[in-house]
Amino acid sequence: LETERVRLVPFDVLKHAHHFIGTPDSLYDYLPLGPWQDVEHFKTQFWFPRVETQGDGAALWAIFDKTRSERDDASSCAGMIGYLNTSFLDLCTEIGFVIILPAFQRTHVTTNAVGLLMQYALNLPNDPQGRPGLGFRRLVWQATTGNNRSIAAAKRMGFQVEGTSRWQRVLDDLNAKAWNGKGLREGDVRSSCLGRDSVILSVCWDDWEEGVR
Repeated sequence: LETERVRLVPFDVLKHAHHFIGTPDSLYDYLPLGPWQDVEHFKTQFWFPRVETQGDGAALWAIFDKTRSERDDASSCAGMIGYLNTSFLDLCTEIGFVIILPAFQRTHVTTNAVGLLMQYALNLPNDPQGRPGLGFRRLVWQATTGNNRSIAAAKRMGFQVEGTSRWQRVLDDLNAKAWNGKGLREGDVRSSCLGRDSVILSVCWDDWEEGVR
């Protein structure tokens, strides 16, 4: 998957994971993953439980900025992006695992990478413009209620807010910035962990065909 500016390459832990080691902790403020101490930590905390064991339910790509280098190397590795919670039965998936490395933030990278996954998810297999996709009916984006940048980015790409899913996730202290600001009841079975509310956004096939595309 690629545009004139970025290329998405299927994520290979041996080739790509090291680009995400030693990155700023702030990259993960609103994410239920990272930061990682080393490649082994990356594999055990993220790759195995959230990607590899999900089978067809998840997919991950490394993002390379073609304007920096035509080679897929350290100078052009701009981040990662993927699908999760994919259902081929219900023709839907979700864009997630979005991490854009600091040097590539506020550039063309996010727009191009997200656009490619939107196109691949929502275009029909026999797309008349020659850009075949999966033909899904629904594409989801989720963000914690406090992550205004993520919500704004999704809206710019044509996602519509559907509502807020309250107490959607249990958080640990690594991503406490995603806290919903609400206290817990006495006796909560995970009383040491905070909770997250998530804004749910989506683009559906009819949105896509009627102008988002």
